[in-house]
Amino acid sequence: MRQASHILAIDGTGSGLTDITAPIVRWSEAQDMREGLLTIFCRHTSASLIITENAAHAVRHDIEAYFARIAPEDANAYVHDDEGPDDMPAHLRTALTGVNLSVPLIDGTLTLGTWQGIFLFEHRRRPHRRSIALHLMGA
Repeated sequence: MRQASHILAIDGTGSGLTDITAPIVRWSEAQDMREGLLTIFCRHTSASLIITENAAHAVRHDIEAYFARIAPEDANAYVHDDEGPDDMPAHLRTALTGVNLSVPLIDGTLTLGTWQGIFLFEHRRRPHRRSIALHLMGA
């Protein structure tokens, strides 16, 4: 059994979904493992990870709009606003979507479906540099 790890830095442009599949696939393939499990972990409380449709941009738009409705920016709704009006909604959206994913590696390939992509879901309006930890265990 082998293990490999890496920190992937993502420079964001503000709120929304960013497809990070390509650098994750490149890194995992470079580890030259045939079978295993990749864990992807977002090291932040106001950004998250999701696997979703990677072809139709409308899907991303609808996901972003949905989360804006269920965790809206509303100064009267939250006590916590240390970093501005998007602070607490960002934490709620992260709690709802999560910060880690697991993807099996089979025959040297991550087993994402045809239309699946791995996305960093930035919940803050201001651009941030996000740190994504990758850990691959396998053979």
